[in-house]
Amino acid sequence: MGAMWRPLLVCCLLLAACERVPVDTEGNPLLHRAADAGDLSAIDRLIATGTPVNARDWCQRTPLMLAAQAGHDAAVAQLLAQGAYVDLHEKGDYTALLLAAANGHTEVVQQLAAGGADVNQIETTNGWTALIWAAQQGHATTVSALLALGADPAIRDHTGMTAADRASQAGHPDLAARLEAQLTTVNATAIRPTDNRSAN
Repeated sequence: MGAMWRPLLVCCLLLAACERVPVDTEGNPLLHRAADAGDLSAIDRLIATGTPVNARDWCQRTPLMLAAQAGHDAAVAQLLAQGAYVDLHEKGDYTALLLAAANGHTEVVQQLAAGGADVNQIETTNGWTALIWAAQQGHATTVSALLALGADPAIRDHTGMTAADRASQAGHPDLAARLEAQLTTVNATAIRPTDNRSAN
């Protein structure tokens, strides 16, 4: 192993030692590796032998985040059933839901929302939500699911752009039009005047 990787390995090993998390020879937590691979039997075995379900790796990612990012819905369900927290943040301020949405894993998005994840969570780096990520990446089915779950199309990122703006900029005009129509509906509902007619 090169010298440049040794401090990272030491950091991983120290972190794992603090939480008593078993790691492989390169310092990767075994539960994280199993979650990333969707290995259900390994997940069961590691949790049963005492590995914390919300253990963190050196990027502060949990096993749930890796399973969500990879789209392993069965592993996500398994981790949630074992008490995985849905709204924890990794080093870049992303949650499991943000990671799933960015990669177009609609079923995982729905699972996490059912487990209590905040569909309007805003990451602090760019001010993006799960909806903005899905729109930017052109994941139309995920966008539809997020809207049905209550995602707010009016939220703007740090540059003032909405999900519709990001979809348009990324070359997804049909998706942008759908989001713009949804935004128009939301705005119309918000400014609808109160009916002040008196009852006679």
